[in-house]
Amino acid sequence: MPKSPRENQKRAIVKKDEGDKVTRWIVISMVGLVLITGAVVTLFSSDNQKTEDFSALDGLKVSAPIESIISDSDDKAIVFNQGAGLKINIWEDFQCPICQQFEVGLGSYIEDLVRSGSAEVAFHTASFLGPESRRAANAAYCAAEEGYFLDFHKALYLVQSPVENAGFWSPDNLIKIGNKIGITSESFATCVRQDAKRDLVAEVADSMAMNGVDGTPTVFINGKVWNRTIPTFDRAEFQSAVDAARG
Repeated sequence: MPKSPRENQKRAIVKKDEGDKVTRWIVISMVGLVLITGAVVTLFSSDNQKTEDFSALDGLKVSAPIESIISDSDDKAIVFNQGAGLKINIWEDFQCPICQQFEVGLGSYIEDLVRSGSAEVAFHTASFLGPESRRAANAAYCAAEEGYFLDFHKALYLVQSPVENAGFWSPDNLIKIGNKIGITSESFATCVRQDAKRDLVAEVADSMAMNGVDGTPTVFINGKVWNRTIPTFDRAEFQSAVDAARG
């Protein structure tokens, strides 16, 4: 039976109403998506701004330069006091948050071993966490060439970004970090910008598997892997292992 004009008009109004509701929900959803996206971008930008704060380096006490060598026998590690009776191999990635904890807990003790000449210490700068790990490792080699590896190493962990590969360890920022600890030579800046030590970084990366290293930090004391027994990196526990290795 044909609908009356009034019924047809009602149906048209209902359809229009339903269409308006659909349109309204689409608009609301799009606005919500824009707001969420904006919040994420703002949060990410905020993280980046935080990571570009170098104030943690303002009070850093810089020590005298100390010579290291690039050791072929240690797969291009940066080595101090080669030939000392006690040997410590440290595998690390500068973006690794657990490596930062290792540095906080044991860094000063390891530096004492280096500067006192009482141990051969080999630093293997791994770079498996991405491009910024590779840039930081390259810059660390550049700093070693200037005699400032230990201080640069310490500085990188002091300002380590909480977000991996977020753009913090750009060549410019790595040069700024070097400047903060007194590396102001043009040779350092050129070395960082030109990625001059990339072949060394690659060799260290390639040597991880053959040395049985599948994560960082990994530490060998006289060829034996050191495993902590507590959640933190405790100086007394590590020193005990070192003293035992001395015989």
